[in-house]
Amino acid sequence: MAEIAFIGLGTMGLPMARNLLRGGHTVAGFDLNPEALAQHRRHGGTVTASAAEAAQGATFVFTMLPTGADIRSALFDPGGAVEGMTSETLVIDMSTIHPGECDRLRADLAARSIAMIDAPVGRSSAHAHSGELLIMAGGEPDDLERARPLLALLGDPIVDCGGPGMGARLKIVNNFMSIGLNVLTAEALTLAEASGLEVPLTIEVLSGTAAGQGHMQTTYPAKALAGDLTPGFMVALAAKDLRLALELGAELQVPLAVGQAAQGPYQQALDAGRGGLDWSAIYLMVRELAGLD
Repeated sequence: MAEIAFIGLGTMGLPMARNLLRGGHTVAGFDLNPEALAQHRRHGGTVTASAAEAAQGATFVFTMLPTGADIRSALFDPGGAVEGMTSETLVIDMSTIHPGECDRLRADLAARSIAMIDAPVGRSSAHAHSGELLIMAGGEPDDLERARPLLALLGDPIVDCGGPGMGARLKIVNNFMSIGLNVLTAEALTLAEASGLEVPLTIEVLSGTAAGQGHMQTTYPAKALAGDLTPGFMVALAAKDLRLALELGAELQVPLAVGQAAQGPYQQALDAGRGGLDWSAIYLMVRELAGLD
């Protein structure tokens, strides 16, 4: 049985703390919201008046807070958790923050001989309740193995992202894509409806193509990632079809901001003479523009 402090008993943190309690561990909770503390107590946890009190005697200190500034305050301000920690304490931050903030927090903890894992999560609050979060873990191998039995109570899979700070980085990449796709999905379904199509039918059809299945599962493995740019669908044709969709959207007064933004990279590819390549060549072009080749 581990002695755990859990700082941040919000929509995600509260059910995560409850799953640690269900695993037979002692969990001292701290949050600025009195109702969250009351719920944690009802779940069988103990509540504290400060982060320092929560961390007192804890072997593991979890943080699940909205911003990097919130984490820094909870750890290092007067009454912060570091006041209750020792060199045996392992900090497990499961928040979504800028990777640079994560690195600075780790360095400042290391200056006090305290180790840290970044372990942000994927999926929803429903998965936090059921203990089925996807955990993106970054840290030293020994620290990850030490934390793994506790993380297993919170989610599956637990993905070792490749070292300190890599969990924070993968989480930002994941959210960047899913947040952008949210807008593109909204645009596509609105364009379908404005065109007179039934939304359920549109979803059924798009779910059978790269539109719904995603390029990571369809075009990229077969083409760009395999080093094969012989066209399955040419960049020039993709650029043409994108133009047709934007023209239709303009006629129907459907705002297509993400679609319009996509025109730029396709035009760059055309200008660079890549029109006859597979459309997944856009990925290689973006890599080159980022200086990765």
